[in-house]
Amino acid sequence: MALPADYEHDLGHPAPSLHHDGPWTLQEVLAMPEDSSQRVELVDGALLVSPLGTGRHQLLVGDCYTALRMACPPDYEAMPGVNVGLSHGRMLIPDFTVNVAGFRGLLLPAQDLLLAGEVLSPSTRLQDLTLKKQLYAEAGVPFYLVVDPRGGEPVATLFELDGVDYVESVRSEGGYLKLERPFPVTIELSP
Repeated sequence: MALPADYEHDLGHPAPSLHHDGPWTLQEVLAMPEDSSQRVELVDGALLVSPLGTGRHQLLVGDCYTALRMACPPDYEAMPGVNVGLSHGRMLIPDFTVNVAGFRGLLLPAQDLLLAGEVLSPSTRLQDLTLKKQLYAEAGVPFYLVVDPRGGEPVATLFELDGVDYVESVRSEGGYLKLERPFPVTIELSP
């Protein structure tokens, strides 16, 4: 059932209208007002809309981002939640990235990514493990880091691009992910 346009949702302002004819373009998505309550991504003209993760999700994003940021080589920097431009007008927003240093714009080109990272959540699990993984591989992103918070201890897995597909490179043990590639870093994962 659709809600009336003047419906007041939890944030105290009218719900945004997403009425749109035909496929969405990258320019239309980038022109949308900022909304800190959800992520809006674009794949083949369709919007992928998901809520922000739980507090635990955000802590795990912070764990990864902070450790990567502190260990980055000088030519790279870690960033949380940046728009990444892919081919065919696609746009994804990974939870964190490691990219060429100096980006200050709105849309980071995928070729500037060294690593894209996602913390899985119920609403994005399937997309993160299949669609996004495939799209990052097609874009040639060398590393894809996935953190699965299900269960008592989160499990982080680093995938490395091998030709056109990702292969598992390293998996966390005992709440720690120890990497040598793309650069040496140990990430402690919040329980």
